[in-house]
Amino acid sequence: MDVVRGWRDVPASAQGAVFAIGNFDGVHRGHQAVLREARRLADSEGKRAGAVVFDPHPREFFEPGRPFFHLTPLPLKLELLAAIGLDQTVVIPFDQDLAALSADAFARDVLAGGLRAAHVVVGYDFTYGKGRTGSTEELARLGSSLGYGVDVVAPIGSGGITFSSSQVRQHLREGAMQEAATQLGYWWRVRGVVASGAGRGKGLGFPTANIPLDDGQDVERGIYALRVVHGGRRYHAAGYVGSSPTFGDGPVTLEAYLLDFEGDLYDAEIEVEFIAQLRGDETFVSPDALAAQMQKDCVHARDVLTKIEADDPIRHFPVQRALNEALLD
Repeated sequence: MDVVRGWRDVPASAQGAVFAIGNFDGVHRGHQAVLREARRLADSEGKRAGAVVFDPHPREFFEPGRPFFHLTPLPLKLELLAAIGLDQTVVIPFDQDLAALSADAFARDVLAGGLRAAHVVVGYDFTYGKGRTGSTEELARLGSSLGYGVDVVAPIGSGGITFSSSQVRQHLREGAMQEAATQLGYWWRVRGVVASGAGRGKGLGFPTANIPLDDGQDVERGIYALRVVHGGRRYHAAGYVGSSPTFGDGPVTLEAYLLDFEGDLYDAEIEVEFIAQLRGDETFVSPDALAAQMQKDCVHARDVLTKIEADDPIRHFPVQRALNEALLD
């Protein structure tokens, strides 16, 4: 998938596509419906299918001092968009200039001018332009006069609940990993470079790979069954998200103990899939008591992950299937 930065001076090869537009944080199943409609229209019209995303997220731009729970930082978002089968993604910097564009100017200068869009696809709740004053109805009217079609995708959901990024975040804050994955269509994951920690896990007999969580990624604290991807392989792991209250509290970290791995992961990039929360965070009376519980947690994690490998309820979703296939390549 080609990636274009900015809406000015867009290469001719990237212009004239069918574009799905949105923040797409999480690239959940509602977003996927918008993106696949762009793919379908592009195929029917003999065009390229693309996405238009904004970086940073507008919430971060307007509230820079308030941590934001990114479900999918840009590198991971681009991989998910590629997994869906798009030809290109245009990443537009969300800055003061863009924020100041009126709805009319965005439709005219960005979509018709910079991108020369052949068709635009958006979700039912899409708003745009200064003050988010532009509606889908207005966009359709402007598109008609500017030379591109506009399709609006209806809400997508299950069991009376509409899929949304905010709902996924809430599930993660509650430790409800399968509920989050059902909305996402893949197991939620984070990626990072393994950093040195305090060494407590190694001292207890459980050396862990520690990666920082982004500000605002306030996933529920506790013990998790995880899958860790490194070097083209997926390993089962028991993990911890928390501040180590047994040792007097500290910064919130993600620590993963790989169950069947020997080697040094320091400075390596790994990806961590959250499968299930096993228990909440606890304070133990001694390091020995903690080590005894950790042994039980590893047994529990192995049991959960073995069952998931045999019958993964998320495996049949197209994005998770594409990610699994990419790992096997």
